[in-house]
Amino acid sequence: MSQTSPLDRWRPAILAALALFLLLLNGVGSQALAHGVAAGDKGYIQETSGVAFMPFVYLGAKHMVTGYDHLLFLFGVIFFLYRMKDIGLYVTVFALGHTLTLLLGVLTGVRVSSYLIDAIIGLSVVYKALDNLGAFQRWFGVQPSTLAATLIFGLFHGLGLATKLQDFRLSPDGLIWNLIGFNIGVELGQLLALGAILIAMSFWRRTDGFWKHAYLANVVLMSLGFVLTGYQLVGFFIV
Repeated sequence: MSQTSPLDRWRPAILAALALFLLLLNGVGSQALAHGVAAGDKGYIQETSGVAFMPFVYLGAKHMVTGYDHLLFLFGVIFFLYRMKDIGLYVTVFALGHTLTLLLGVLTGVRVSSYLIDAIIGLSVVYKALDNLGAFQRWFGVQPSTLAATLIFGLFHGLGLATKLQDFRLSPDGLIWNLIGFNIGVELGQLLALGAILIAMSFWRRTDGFWKHAYLANVVLMSLGFVLTGYQLVGFFIV
């Protein structure tokens, strides 16, 4: 009777981690910042004058679905969540924080380095992975609030995007409604992304390997968070 080696047991998770890492590198190489805006979308935003509510809803949803940083964070947030009402609560809290700082940032002209903001967002991925691993409970004897962390992440995410949008020539005509539409799109994009993640997670949780690979998955998540943070810090000090 053949015995299964540790490498064989971990191979599926290792391959999945490698695929995710390559996807991340591709995204990093294709745009300088996690909150970059595609050239076509940038042109549309700058040419728009007046209320364009639905197009901005679409842009918000697209921004969320293609944003690898917040998808990593949301993956960490829902890793051990099973009830839809809990997931809905976290999505709403994130959108609230995102809306607040995006509106305030654009309307008041408050600017912060996008590299530093994105580095903090990378650290939030590290934080959530450590939280899932129970590190804070073991190290400090306390369990931080995941809901509060999600709100803080939303605040930083909105501020990072606000900084990018301020580089565009935004028409003041209809600006507030367009920004509100954008944030509604972010909420819808979250639901779409989370739906796909939850479907995959539901199948994974039914397998015997879920609890075997849960630790490694969060170690990989933490590593990717460090990669994001390091990349942004390099950009801050070099660019």
